[in-house]
Amino acid sequence: MSVSRRAARAGLRSRAATKERAVTREARALERAGTERGEGTATATPEAPRDAAGPEPVQKPPLFRPAVRKRLVPYWLLLPGILWLLIFFAAPLIYQASTSVQTGSLEEGFKVTWHVQTYWEALSEYYPQFLRSVLYAATATVMCLVLGYPLAYLIAFRAGRWRNLVMIMVIAPFFTSFLIRTLAWKTILSDSGPVVGALNSLHLLDVTSYLGITEGQRVLATPLAVVCGLTYNFLPFMILPLYTSLERIDPRLHEAAGDLYARPVTTFRKVTFPLSMPGVVAGTLLTFIPATGDYINAELLGSADQKMVGNVIQSQFLRVLDYPTAAALSFILMAAILTMVTVYIRKSGTEDLV
Repeated sequence: MSVSRRAARAGLRSRAATKERAVTREARALERAGTERGEGTATATPEAPRDAAGPEPVQKPPLFRPAVRKRLVPYWLLLPGILWLLIFFAAPLIYQASTSVQTGSLEEGFKVTWHVQTYWEALSEYYPQFLRSVLYAATATVMCLVLGYPLAYLIAFRAGRWRNLVMIMVIAPFFTSFLIRTLAWKTILSDSGPVVGALNSLHLLDVTSYLGITEGQRVLATPLAVVCGLTYNFLPFMILPLYTSLERIDPRLHEAAGDLYARPVTTFRKVTFPLSMPGVVAGTLLTFIPATGDYINAELLGSADQKMVGNVIQSQFLRVLDYPTAAALSFILMAAILTMVTVYIRKSGTEDLV
């Protein structure tokens, strides 16, 4: 009986092993078949339940990485200003450049013929007005510096509680039209006015007439009148940069110079003036550049002998209607100013502007 039981048990184990080997072979066959079809292993894995609303939307990658977007922010902020310059500065400049090389007349029309000889003709004909403009503008700039620096120094270091009032007095002329301010100088410098009377009583008009800046016993229609008008109209452009530069100077530097037994003149020469050079350069540029192209002061306070290049350009554009010559004069003036300003900034040695 025991022998039969052991035989039965051995048979059961043999059948179980045979069945296990069969299942293993079938699983391997299914695995090979799945691999050949590219489905990976054939072992069944439970599928994740799908949402009833459908598959999840695929998120698109951002156009720029966060670091790139951060670097582009300043350029996006500059975009409105760049567009403004392109529309209202670059485009008119390109149009004027094309106008300067045109030929023709107002009746027949102007055509671009690349006639660059216009530049030489304009310069050779109107070079006295160019030189006169540079001379008047430089003289007015020096006068603005001489008059404006003490006032800016007073506002920055000595005005105290009156600083705001003095600043308002400096800025107040801007609330009046440029044309009205210039016309007021015709009354101030009139032959019967107090200025001419005072100069006559001091016999200064004889000296100025000898120097060629006035004519006889009058000031109007002379170079002095034009320079005075330029100086008055552009004086605030000199004072404001000077005041800003002087205000940034630490007063303790003046105290340190005094502790080192430096006299006030030495302190000004060694400390104050060198530290205010950025304001000097900015003020002279803001004064010289617009004064060179100005034509209102020469038109109202001068005569035909005091015409500046701005008067010639205005006349060529609006009276003679010679647009190529006017455009060529404008470009020559711009090139001359850029050259002089570049040399001046390089020689001044101010790190804020170079």
